[in-house]
Amino acid sequence: MITQPQATTIPDPDEERRRIQTERLLAYRDDGPIVTALKGVLGRGLPPVPATLVAVLAIVALAVGDVLSSGAILLAPVLILVVLVVPSGPSDHLGRLDWLTPPLLRAAEFLTIILLGLAEGTPKWLLFVLLYVIGYHTYDTVYRTRQGIWPPAWLFRAGLGWEGRLLILGVGAAAGWLTAVTAVLTAYLLVLFSVESVVSWVRLDKASAQAHADQDLEQSPEEAAEQVTGDADQA
Repeated sequence: MITQPQATTIPDPDEERRRIQTERLLAYRDDGPIVTALKGVLGRGLPPVPATLVAVLAIVALAVGDVLSSGAILLAPVLILVVLVVPSGPSDHLGRLDWLTPPLLRAAEFLTIILLGLAEGTPKWLLFVLLYVIGYHTYDTVYRTRQGIWPPAWLFRAGLGWEGRLLILGVGAAAGWLTAVTAVLTAYLLVLFSVESVVSWVRLDKASAQAHADQDLEQSPEEAAEQVTGDADQA
């Protein structure tokens, strides 16, 4: 587990606020190794909200048009999302509406998974478990950052990111192996996200308890007695 990124010099308060906002929204995006690898060659990136919104509308159009049946066409929603949204990764996400990017992206990911699963007849309970695991990871990330704690960078890479997960599922759907691919991916993500989350929170609790213990040891007997007396008076 790593803590909130810290600057090496005393930052300007406004610049620090913008930096933390960017870091938080990027964490909520849940980008994987593909976006990370391409950030250095994509310049400033596309505006994230328009790019993601266009991708969502295109995927909805494919669903309404009832063209997602079987075969290679099932890669279409995945490729649309990857082509349009991956280039938005380098954006600073400081626009007035850029906070909409993570929920739009998560909605697009979930919608694509559901459409692929329905097209290939994947058991609905299995799709639900996969969506639940990804949703739990998203909730855990949001809750941690609000506490000033940041998930380790390796977790986003190991979790494959939204783009990696969808590409794996898209290829599996196009090949007719979606149920098996979904089962393996779900099991992998379930173990990864649940174990890492439990271990991280346990370590945090231990560190917090140790900090309190160290603080108590530093107190003089008089200070400890005053604290006990004050607690008794309040009770």
